[in-house]
Amino acid sequence: MDSKWSKRFRMIKTLAWLLLAGVSVLILSLAFPEDYRVWPLSIGIALCLPAMVYVYIVTIWHWKDRYKGRHSDLWGALLLIETSGWMKLVYLFRHIIPDMRQSGRYRKYPPLPDVF
Repeated sequence: MDSKWSKRFRMIKTLAWLLLAGVSVLILSLAFPEDYRVWPLSIGIALCLPAMVYVYIVTIWHWKDRYKGRHSDLWGALLLIETSGWMKLVYLFRHIIPDMRQSGRYRKYPPLPDVF
């Protein structure tokens, strides 16, 4: 695996912990009275935002750098035009996570032995 991608995948894992903390703060903010929810909600969103933005960017980088399918133009159009983020989540689970785990189409096969 390329060192550039291993750094990016480590960053995703690190930011996932930050996202988990942010979601926890957002859930805990529901326990506060309505008048005092502004700060916990702001902190929770601030903790979640870096992970969400970075995964958004890595999705586009991954498609640009690694996608080997026949429909790469279709993925590119869907990822860049669509604004809600749902297609980026689909791409994350179908391509980036298998690439991080080196499974599926991103599996690293051992080299074949030389017969001749």
